[in-house]
Amino acid sequence: MTDASPPHKRRVRYSGTHPRQFAEKYKELDPARHAEEVDKVMQRGQTPAGMHRSICVDEILAILNPQPGETGLDATLGFGGHTQTLVPRVLPGGHMFGMDVDPIELPRTTTRLRALGFDEAALSTHRRNFSEMASLLPQAGGGFDFVLADLGVSSMQIDNPARGFSFRADGPLDLRLDPTAGQSASELLQTVTRQHLRDLLIDHSDEPFAIPLAAALQGQYVETTTQLAELVRASMQGALKASMPQEERLVETKKALQRTFQALRIEVNNEFGVLDTLLAALPACLKPGGRVAILSFHSGEDRRVKKAFQTGQRDGTYSSVAPDPIRASMEERRANSRSTSAKLRWAVRAGGPLLAA
Repeated sequence: MTDASPPHKRRVRYSGTHPRQFAEKYKELDPARHAEEVDKVMQRGQTPAGMHRSICVDEILAILNPQPGETGLDATLGFGGHTQTLVPRVLPGGHMFGMDVDPIELPRTTTRLRALGFDEAALSTHRRNFSEMASLLPQAGGGFDFVLADLGVSSMQIDNPARGFSFRADGPLDLRLDPTAGQSASELLQTVTRQHLRDLLIDHSDEPFAIPLAAALQGQYVETTTQLAELVRASMQGALKASMPQEERLVETKKALQRTFQALRIEVNNEFGVLDTLLAALPACLKPGGRVAILSFHSGEDRRVKKAFQTGQRDGTYSSVAPDPIRASMEERRANSRSTSAKLRWAVRAGGPLLAA
């Protein structure tokens, strides 16, 4: 008889104290067994692989003020960090809904939250884009007491090279939150016109080198994040003044890389379009006195949220709105660098008590 069992495959070695490759970080990816390693990473102000550190948790709890018996919605469930703190506050008698468009991370998060003791009576999760939150109204009794939307891309998505969200590691040039829908960034570059690519670089990331970058990228067959990064670097070499010091050239090139990836991600996920739909649907989804908190990480997102809330206050839809965005505390920014760009805004649906500014 022949042994049909597959040969044993050794696990990737955890090299040193600061492993660089995602696959080497198996200790971080298994926090239940390697809690000490996870703590070391977090003490360095970094996010452990496969995890996400929720931002402005205390501020969001103060704004939403969840109470026993209430119905809440986390419209961007992600890793579930915010929901993990909200569910106990609506019990007994309340219910949290969680939505996420990511078919890869949603099952993992659901399993993680169930393991914390949150059964289906306390928490239900739904694979949907947050622009579709009105579809949950029949199950929510016609409205939500509070809604949270965290518009940031999660660390689990950014750090995993297989998702293609970052130029820091080689992976497929995808950038979709839902890799089963729409076209990838690679497909976009092959089909987009040069003018449209220039426009989206400007509109989505205020890219000052949009014209040369669009000329270099449009129509290219780019399969991986590394290939795109190389094209951007080559374009920036020609676009930057030769007299510019090398250190400044590197800084400007890195910024162009970040802006290019951001602009393509926003485009393939229609992030501004679905945010506009969410903002338009919010008033009808909130009960009188219902609270909403939105955490944004991009000036284009924050402008949309600010305008929608201010317009709603003027026409009487909202009784009160945030006068200014709330930022992460200095302590949180030191502990988690990804919180630096976060802006938190809130609003209260008319017909209930005012929220103190």
